[in-house]
Amino acid sequence: FVFAGVLLDIQRHYGVTDSGIGLLQTVFICSFMVAAPIFGYLGDRFNRKVILSCGIFFWSVITLSSSFIGEEYYWLFVLSRGLVGIGESSYSSISPTIIGDLFTNNSRTTMLSIFYLAIPLGSGLGYILGSSAKVAAGDWHWALRVSPVLGITTGTLILVFVPEPKRGSADQVRGRIKSRTSWVCDMKALAKNRSYVFSSLASAAVSFATGAFGMLIPLYLTRAQMVQNPAEACTKEICSSTESLIFGAITCVTGLLGVVIGAATTRLFRQKTERADPLVCAVSMLGSAIFICLIFVVAKKSIVGAYVCIFIGETLLFVNWAITADILMFVVIPTRRATAVAFQSFTSHLLGDAGSPYLIGLISDALKENYKTSALWQFLSLGYALMLCPFIIVLGGMFFLATALFFLDDREKAEKQLSQLTQPPSSVKV
Repeated sequence: FVFAGVLLDIQRHYGVTDSGIGLLQTVFICSFMVAAPIFGYLGDRFNRKVILSCGIFFWSVITLSSSFIGEEYYWLFVLSRGLVGIGESSYSSISPTIIGDLFTNNSRTTMLSIFYLAIPLGSGLGYILGSSAKVAAGDWHWALRVSPVLGITTGTLILVFVPEPKRGSADQVRGRIKSRTSWVCDMKALAKNRSYVFSSLASAAVSFATGAFGMLIPLYLTRAQMVQNPAEACTKEICSSTESLIFGAITCVTGLLGVVIGAATTRLFRQKTERADPLVCAVSMLGSAIFICLIFVVAKKSIVGAYVCIFIGETLLFVNWAITADILMFVVIPTRRATAVAFQSFTSHLLGDAGSPYLIGLISDALKENYKTSALWQFLSLGYALMLCPFIIVLGGMFFLATALFFLDDREKAEKQLSQLTQPPSSVKV
């Protein structure tokens, strides 16, 4: 999301419409989701930290290279976003499985919460870093030249300091896994795992909303400012970055609050019901939909009111991110978790943010077709298009409720499968 912090500059530099900007995210997500199953397969069979480190190095180099692409080569800039998606896919598919093999139960919930905190926190810092680097250097291209340094540093630290635990080590107090199931067997088992399927569909609803919001809400708020003030459209070399900075800061804070509230609430309600994980996710998503709807009601009159609704709506939406991963760890055995994470990522992106920014951009372009010179219609058209998000979020809440129905049965099945695959120490030949 570093490049999202300079979205106005990119749109003006390459001279593209709202759908053209949405296409950047769509291409990124499509390559991300296509690569995810490949990295899931590799992550269940080879050294995981080497794979994810190489992915970080790859996307950092591509990001740096994309900052030198000229305005006449927009198609090449789009291609670079696709290559970045491949690199990021390796990290997202494999990292949670390493955490799953290092911790268990409440401690695993805590560690996954810390890990998934990096998504909203990193997204928010991306807006801030991109906007700040642009202003400091007087050139938006530098937003894409600073972040690769951080990526390469992170990849190096992972290679040097992160351990490579044995698969299932946290779940097995004694013994070892005596056999590994085939990829086909893994896929059949995941398809029959109802908790996994429904939570993946719910995750897709979250991805749909966050993908569209992350790309287009700063642009929507900028247009709201033009309607209220009214401010002139950006014609300068460096566009205003106020909305990106504020939205980035809000995303950082709401990400922290959401993940902390999610972890604390889940641990509290596990004392009352064993279905706490999916139920907390369902309630938080349904609550989020209400406040996200209110954004488009108040934005025309009050930017501050819109930011308040964004703050509450995002906080509730971020509650479920780490919990969704924890649900997967409960209902999927260790030897197929990387595959499960990868295909959950594939599904959530395929049905979610792979198409949502572009789809909403297309709707916005269609609505303002006859009023292209009207600042009010540019604002309203994007708002009407973004109204699709809360309806998708409600649908996701329904999927989490369905997950709650089958969660206990699927968790018990996973525990039985693990015991069948585990060979006790007394039978291990020395």
